[in-house]
Amino acid sequence: MLTKPEDTQPCIARYGSHADDRRAWARSMLGTDSLAPYVIGRETFAHAASICFDAMGGVALEARRADMREEVLTRLRASDHATVRDARTQGALRAAGIEARLVPDPAASVAELFDERMQSHANQGAVADVRRAFPRGYLAVQFSADFGDDATLARIAHQLDLLAEASDTSIVLFRAGAAPWHDDIAVYEHTAQRMRQPAVRIFESLNVWDICALIAKSAGFAGSSLHGRIVAMAYALPRVNLQHADSGKQHAYASTWETTDTPGVVPVEHLQKAMLDAMHADREALAACAAGLAQAHRAGFDPIAELACRT
Repeated sequence: MLTKPEDTQPCIARYGSHADDRRAWARSMLGTDSLAPYVIGRETFAHAASICFDAMGGVALEARRADMREEVLTRLRASDHATVRDARTQGALRAAGIEARLVPDPAASVAELFDERMQSHANQGAVADVRRAFPRGYLAVQFSADFGDDATLARIAHQLDLLAEASDTSIVLFRAGAAPWHDDIAVYEHTAQRMRQPAVRIFESLNVWDICALIAKSAGFAGSSLHGRIVAMAYALPRVNLQHADSGKQHAYASTWETTDTPGVVPVEHLQKAMLDAMHADREALAACAAGLAQAHRAGFDPIAELACRT
């Protein structure tokens, strides 16, 4: 995911089936032999005063190869403080003898911490263009490149047509990221071509604040991105995740933090119904959920802040 899109397939073809060559390439790119280099250990920062993990996700850890899993667990055991963002990860770590507090993802605080910046991006540039184009409101829709086969795109286009008509809103397709295996603008172009609904637009900006502001000013979020959902949660908006082959983290987060009447992760065929249900949710309950999650993350982060102050 650190390569340029045009270099990804040649890289896979060259290294994908050769473990030794793959490890050598990874070492040259990252400067480490670690199987999980994003989980920092004391061997990397030997003189660090403290190493903390804030609201980690790890729903796939149990399915990883044993040596990678043990590397991660060893580093977590040696850390000074660790919290997790969903009950499934918490259970997996508890089974390995690691007690970790349950804390919402840091993005749950995005409205509390960065609303002024969000408003600024909403009132100018790409987001302002969308708001002017669709004054009656729009749904922010995103799905990753692995939804990109023709049959699935046809189903998504049909559901979006039905949803736009039933909700009297427009559809804005946006990318939550453009790294390899993330979102592909060509997939959105093919979807828009299949739709009968004329009020559809592809949002091209990849500026993270534009993306957040687009969601914040929408009538709701539908997509495969977990953090798209979390931003919508922070702004007390209707939200639905689309189910795909690797939606474990979305299931785990929604089942941990959502209220019982809020749609979680649904198949493409249920998108219209689930999104309409979400749009009829109690807005006061959504606002209370947003405030509660922001407060819960702040409380969960306090021990890390205290450790930082001591050093």
